[in-house]
Amino acid sequence: MFVTFFGSILLGFTTKQAASIGIIGGADGPTAIFLSNKLAPELLGSIAVAAYSYMSLVPLLQPPIMRLLTTDKERKIRMKSLRKVSKLEKLIFSMLVMIICILLVPDASALIAMLMLGNFLRECAVTERLVQAAQNEIINVLTIFFGTSVGITMRADSFLAPSTLKIILLGVIAFGISTAGGVLMAKFRNVCSPKNPVNPLIGSAGVSAVPMAARVSHTEGQRYDPGNYLLMHAMGPNVAGVIGTAVAAGYFISPLGGS
Repeated sequence: MFVTFFGSILLGFTTKQAASIGIIGGADGPTAIFLSNKLAPELLGSIAVAAYSYMSLVPLLQPPIMRLLTTDKERKIRMKSLRKVSKLEKLIFSMLVMIICILLVPDASALIAMLMLGNFLRECAVTERLVQAAQNEIINVLTIFFGTSVGITMRADSFLAPSTLKIILLGVIAFGISTAGGVLMAKFRNVCSPKNPVNPLIGSAGVSAVPMAARVSHTEGQRYDPGNYLLMHAMGPNVAGVIGTAVAAGYFISPLGGS
């Protein structure tokens, strides 16, 4: 996303607009809209369309990049089984991540807090009614208001403009770089630790399209080894991508004067 940030500046966008465009590479629609609303509300509609378009195109955009950057042998790597994680560990993880991220990047507190609140409600096992409501009625109502409020900003004079095409182009570049970066980092990790290799395909799940990107990693791995189950392994970088994108958004907001 930082590569796209500088690329956007070179194409004539302001620093705030470039930050909003760059975050598309994280493939996290709500975060892209949150950041755009604070830094570049005039581009909110275009950025929302680009972000959600590439999230829905994950199964089409990611596999060619994954195949290009990995060998047949790497795609067949089987990873060790994950250990069972207790509920207490999950609760502590949610609290620690929230506290640390809020202390380091206060401007990302709304994003991080809502993410970890959802995890905390599910894992505490005493708020089943709230969990069911959040997964159904509340999310449905919010989706309606979310879609209509963003749609209202898509005025013809701002949406049907050359800048929209630039944003869509920069968005796919950001998404491609994020996917490639995740795969290459996994390959680099294997160079540093060859005794316990990871399948580089899970690196592509570092974009925060949850859980679609993890499913793509899993499906792509099974194309070359039907008995290889990568889904839960891929969920690790997938969730890390959500957290990383939120932190990056907070980092952009802080120096650029978002309020």
